[in-house]
Amino acid sequence: MNWKTPLFKIYWENDDIQSITNVIKRGSYWTTGPEIEQLENKTAKYIGKKHAVTFSSGTSALHAALLAHDITNGEVIVPSFTFISTANTVILAGARPVFTEIEDETYGLDSEDVKNKITKKTKAIIPVHIGGRICKEIKALREIADDHKLIMIEDAAESLGAHLNKKMAGNYGQTSIFSFCQNKIITSGEGGITLTDNKNVYNKLKLIRSHGRVEQENFFSTTKDLDYIQIGYNYRMSSLTAALVLSQMKKINKIIKMRKNKAQYYNQKLSKNNNIKIPTELKNSNHVYQMYTIQLKNKQTRDKIQQKLTREKILTKIYFNPIHLKTYYRQKHGYKKGDLPKTEKISGKVLTLPLYPTLKKTEIDHITKIINKMC
Repeated sequence: MNWKTPLFKIYWENDDIQSITNVIKRGSYWTTGPEIEQLENKTAKYIGKKHAVTFSSGTSALHAALLAHDITNGEVIVPSFTFISTANTVILAGARPVFTEIEDETYGLDSEDVKNKITKKTKAIIPVHIGGRICKEIKALREIADDHKLIMIEDAAESLGAHLNKKMAGNYGQTSIFSFCQNKIITSGEGGITLTDNKNVYNKLKLIRSHGRVEQENFFSTTKDLDYIQIGYNYRMSSLTAALVLSQMKKINKIIKMRKNKAQYYNQKLSKNNNIKIPTELKNSNHVYQMYTIQLKNKQTRDKIQQKLTREKILTKIYFNPIHLKTYYRQKHGYKKGDLPKTEKISGKVLTLPLYPTLKKTEIDHITKIINKMC
């Protein structure tokens, strides 16, 4: 469909075009160029971690993080209310995802249910920061991980720039990942990055990213025969991608401010309707609004509103239908409806509305008028 109002639009300026043009005109090192290390250093500094390694996507970044922590068997606790890559990467690494309930304020992992799901086979916990904010119970989740000697890897793909009590997303786990996919806060179309303070994990990440190759020198600029000490992947980010992310990073505060302004206008229009739950912004936190997700009274109301907005050529999306009810996880892992009643109930009531820096107030007026009228 030709959407009148899409779910998202990418914000770009002329310097983004110039950043890619400069790499193209260089005529060399369209991969493993200086932009890679520059981006890694800039992101590590921005988040407050010692080390960063770029990847081809947020998915490959998370897969590599699991492998770097040697989580190749056992169980990993994950939410079902997230993008499917969170669970898929666990299987790709060789472990088994154990789906756990979420709390209904930030849609993060429910710490009490996490405790109930821990077994002797549990190796790690992957909390997911949904839609631009940090999990409400992230501190408790880290304490649980430490008490049980588990690894905690933050899936912060959607929440670059978010913080809670002045602590940035990406600083709660031993390792964290972010995504630069096209609908994220900062984007290059695709791309990801993994951050850690652990030097051993950092070195493993670099091996996993590039075929298990020891890169004391750039493979593309040396006559030496570099060694390969393990099996790895081609998970490299291109220099073109890194250059675009670097350019976008220069205006991250501007982009976040624009997104927050749109979200606040949505709040003004919807907050007086008791039948609509607007996104929660925790005290002493920064919600960067990668998504604007509302919660309706029930699934029937939600579906009718989505259908009406679709007829108006306004794109909305349900982030997220439960992973454990997808065909693969039903057939291969035996999950069924009713296994996560709280997650299933919340998933049936949420609806993500269009939100992007250049969204017009008149468009928000039109969207919110329809919603308010129908509930």
